[in-house]
Amino acid sequence: MSFLSKILIFIIFINLYSCAKKDEKISIVEEKSLEIQMIDAYNQGLEELKKNDVIYAARKFNEAELIYPQSIWAPRAALMAAYAYFSQLYYDDTIIELEKFLQKYKNHPRRDYAYYLLALSHYNLIVDETKDLEEILKAEEYFKIVLKNYPNTEFAIDSEFKLELIQEILASKEMYLARYYVDREKWIPAINRFKTVINDYETTIYVEEALHRLVELHFKLGLIDEAKKYASLLGYNYQSSEWYEESYKILNKNYVKTANKGNSEKEQSILQKFKDLLK
Repeated sequence: MSFLSKILIFIIFINLYSCAKKDEKISIVEEKSLEIQMIDAYNQGLEELKKNDVIYAARKFNEAELIYPQSIWAPRAALMAAYAYFSQLYYDDTIIELEKFLQKYKNHPRRDYAYYLLALSHYNLIVDETKDLEEILKAEEYFKIVLKNYPNTEFAIDSEFKLELIQEILASKEMYLARYYVDREKWIPAINRFKTVINDYETTIYVEEALHRLVELHFKLGLIDEAKKYASLLGYNYQSSEWYEESYKILNKNYVKTANKGNSEKEQSILQKFKDLLK
């Protein structure tokens, strides 16, 4: 074998050895399992969350979910992305993440938490009850889901309380619209709004005033029997209410509020006076 041939063989051997080393390095990188890569991304998300860099944290959680979507860590990462956004009041982003989670993981055991966080996000987006009706209704929808499907969870009690507050908000919106119509002397739309309050939001603080306004408006329109009907309802349920007293004054023009006229008059309630009036 010539010297030149030996040199050529040596060069080829060196090239093959180099390629083998490169392949070995590549194979070492590829041997890192998807689960380990996912856990690394998840832990990076936790670290960034501790630093309050929620945008980057959420991205790392999303990355963790995408690396190994079949893993039990994937839905956890999705929920953590939503929580990261929620923790810094990014409610719109929270909603997007939770809607994706609920669509993708239909049998996950923490759907109760997802629905609750989704309801809270919509609830916290309510700024003005006269304008934010969509957010109000969405929050109500999801709190009802929590209460119906997960009644024994830690989220059910707060959901019930929030639903009561939402009822107050919706009643407040109806009262706002009713007063708007009254100010413009649109009596029938105003009456319909006040009726909605007493029919749909009967447990709220606005029912007494709504009943009084129905007395007031029906009397103004000459519908005395209707006015008496609502006044009777107001008296039966809220006989000590100032709104009841105002309604009584509308129907009894001779009414004069007095005090200290003797024990017998003290014992006579406004409710009894109203019953006498309606005989």
